[in-house]
Amino acid sequence: MMRKRTDKPARIVDVTIDSIGFEGVAVGRVDGIVHFVKGALPGEHVKAKVLRGKKRYIECDVVDVLTPSPHRLHAPCPYFGDCGGCSWQHLDYQQQTLWKRLHVADAFKRIGNLDNVKIEDCIACALPYGYRNKMEFSFGASRWLTASEIATGEEFDTSFALGLHVPGRFDKVKDIEQCLLQSDEANSLLLKVRALADRYLVTAHNQRTHLGFLRHLVLRTSYTSQSMLAVLITTSPELESEKDLVNDWMDLFDVLPNGSTIVHAVNDTKSPVANGTIGALCGEGFITEQIHGVEYRISPFSFFQTNSVQLPFLVTEALRAASIQSTDVVWDLYCGTGTLTLPAAKASARAIGFEVAESSVYDAVVSRELNNIANAEFLVMDLHAKQAMELLMELGKPNVVIIDPPRSGLHPQVVNHLLTIQPERIAYVSCNPSTLARDCALLGQNYAIESVVPIDMFPQTFHIEAITKLVLR
Repeated sequence: MMRKRTDKPARIVDVTIDSIGFEGVAVGRVDGIVHFVKGALPGEHVKAKVLRGKKRYIECDVVDVLTPSPHRLHAPCPYFGDCGGCSWQHLDYQQQTLWKRLHVADAFKRIGNLDNVKIEDCIACALPYGYRNKMEFSFGASRWLTASEIATGEEFDTSFALGLHVPGRFDKVKDIEQCLLQSDEANSLLLKVRALADRYLVTAHNQRTHLGFLRHLVLRTSYTSQSMLAVLITTSPELESEKDLVNDWMDLFDVLPNGSTIVHAVNDTKSPVANGTIGALCGEGFITEQIHGVEYRISPFSFFQTNSVQLPFLVTEALRAASIQSTDVVWDLYCGTGTLTLPAAKASARAIGFEVAESSVYDAVVSRELNNIANAEFLVMDLHAKQAMELLMELGKPNVVIIDPPRSGLHPQVVNHLLTIQPERIAYVSCNPSTLARDCALLGQNYAIESVVPIDMFPQTFHIEAITKLVLR
């Protein structure tokens, strides 16, 4: 006879919160054991439900805030705590910037073993909401239900969702109707797409079976002109309902702001990346943004910094760290669409940008011609490929190198190459304090760190950008 399984009652603990870790989760200790408490804030005394225990720490969720922080706010987003996009809407924005600076300082001390690094005050964003110029939404055939939704006992259709992926789940999408980080116009278009899906009853893509029609919705907005670049990504339309939906999607071009572009792209691969082959297009095929007197062309799938409000400050600090002279040769590694290369070229004798994505290089070249910046060059190059360093060696030695790598930081061969050619100055732009500190420690063999400037490109999240000036000893 089988015994009936009974769930153990949840273990509740009292925790006093000391700080917030880099991943945005509060940290406290109970009997000397570290407890990571999601939803709590520093200085608070909370009751927390234990989710899982590890060897060195315990993960928890807040059940009740017994003593709230004076910096606690009511989060304005109805999806806060569930969608995973924002982690700090409940924390006063000034406090967010203070903690982000501390996270940068902690990374240099704990990971880089660099104690005497000067960390400047964090440059705050004047627009803490509505600042994102790009959002990627996913369609999903497996909708994520929150604990509160399950508790209602209602029946939910979980076969369709349009929203953001649940953290750690490639196959689960949190259904949302708006995102406070993007513009009102973008949110309006998000609702119109949802209405189209409801009208035609088409299927959402399933990441496990790789079946289903609707895949991604990418919405980009120009802060300069308010024009939009909207991309719907699907598998190849076969059913009449799918073709009708695409036609209606393209007709939405008429409701977009002047200068906008609308695109239908097709992706029949198993890749989860929001990309595809353009099948239909209305408009010029791109939008433009103006930063530091440079007009940038942004096409559907090219990389561009997601916060146009803060971007002028980032460019200013990067150029300040580079200290470019009119006779300098400048390299911009991981240059994207030339966001830093083009302003650097205007200040130098010659600037060369290196980027693996051909679409981004294409946009950079068009922007160069658009702005008549003749001394800027762009090369398609995978800096992590073995032959890349040989090609760089043929180009000689630059005076200044600007670096803006992905979150994983610099590839070891890039670090070694910089240590070999020894440019006079390095301006390191990073979106990950941990890999920034690691790489600065490695470069510290030949370079001294003069300054580190945190810039908040991602309000309401724990993410932080930082610009480091390194000078040859």
